Amino acid sequence: MDFKNKVVIITGASSGIGKACAEEFAKRGTDLVLAARQYVTLCEISADLEKRYGIRAVAVQTDVSKEEDCELLVKQSIVTYGKIDILVNNAGLSMRALFNEVDLSVLKHLMDVNFWGTVYCTKYALPEILKTRGSVIGVSSIAGYRGLPGRTGYSASKFAMNGFMESLRTELLKSGVHVMVACPGFTTSNIRVAALAKDGAVHGETSMEEGKMMTPEEVAITIVDGIAARKRTLVMTGQGKLTVWINKLLPALADKLVFSHFTKEKNALIK
Repeated sequence: MDFKNKVVIITGASSGIGKACAEEFAKRGTDLVLAARQYVTLCEISADLEKRYGIRAVAVQTDVSKEEDCELLVKQSIVTYGKIDILVNNAGLSMRALFNEVDLSVLKHLMDVNFWGTVYCTKYALPEILKTRGSVIGVSSIAGYRGLPGRTGYSASKFAMNGFMESLRTELLKSGVHVMVACPGFTTSNIRVAALAKDGAVHGETSMEEGKMMTPEEVAITIVDGIAARKRTLVMTGQGKLTVWINKLLPALADKLVFSHFTKEKNALIK
């Protein structure tokens, strides 16, 4: 696939996987619409990518949990470029708290960002993507295949995203639109630092050993290559693939293995 002069919207583009995807698309000549709440940061990223790669980039301040923001994001994309080829639903939020202790507002917030953000952006972008026979991407997680302790709201939101994307793919089977779910394993990004605690406060530190994880840049290359090949699903890392298969074939064993893995976290929630 030739990405030159294609137009891609990336949500959650101010850091982590979203920012890395913006760079990878820019390297391949794609024009960008970068969306996130951090507008100043987005503007700096956009200007830097335009200067280094000679592409066009526009920053749009967006809170994907707000439907009106998502609608305006798509309208701005059309006003700027006249079309949309690819939508990367990447904006996401995590949590770290036991369900018995968590404030339910935390779960609602995660659903609003991770699930409804994907739904809102896809709803408004899809008519344009149907015209270009482009791609709709959901950046999900292994947590969307296997529930993780201390991440009830996160897993629920990613399971919901996976179901939504699968249904959408089937609806669009004869349309020429490509629908892909990308599921990174644990990735070195700020998602654990920004994860919500039981009261909704930001944790401010990671609970895992970041050095052994995929980098955002590695994830971005895999995602963009997957779009080029019009892949259906990307389950990244051997650990991720193994988790998905064990959970399907031996779910009781998966319970024990996942429990054991999360007892080794820093300040583990389960013991």
